[in-house]
Amino acid sequence: KEEHCLAAAWMISLAATLGALFIGEVLGQAPCILCWYQRIAMFPLVIILGAGLYQGASGSAFYAKLLAWPGLLIAVWHAGLYYKLIPETIKPCGQGPSCTDAKMTILQVPIPLMSLAAFVAILILLHSIKGENR
Repeated sequence: KEEHCLAAAWMISLAATLGALFIGEVLGQAPCILCWYQRIAMFPLVIILGAGLYQGASGSAFYAKLLAWPGLLIAVWHAGLYYKLIPETIKPCGQGPSCTDAKMTILQVPIPLMSLAAFVAILILLHSIKGENR
């Protein structure tokens, strides 16, 4: 079961990473600052979880959580901005692109919500791995 959870977490991180690259490089939508921070948390998970699959789950879930938790917190903030639960006066996107616009959706799902769902799913899977719940 632990290997299945680790494999599922790796697949989610891989899909999120490839999705972010597709949105930016193919669709040409420049990421806002919050998207960049979430990428900083998500992209290394592909390597950490992949190494964990290759060498066994020993320690990889612990290190992956160290990136996934901050990524989740940023995704919660981002989703709060998108759904206008957080006032725009503290909006960090500034002059560059903003993912809080209604046009920033893929298949009518907001980009911040996709990131939030990915981090939640990864953390649920990582927390279900026994021996790694430190």
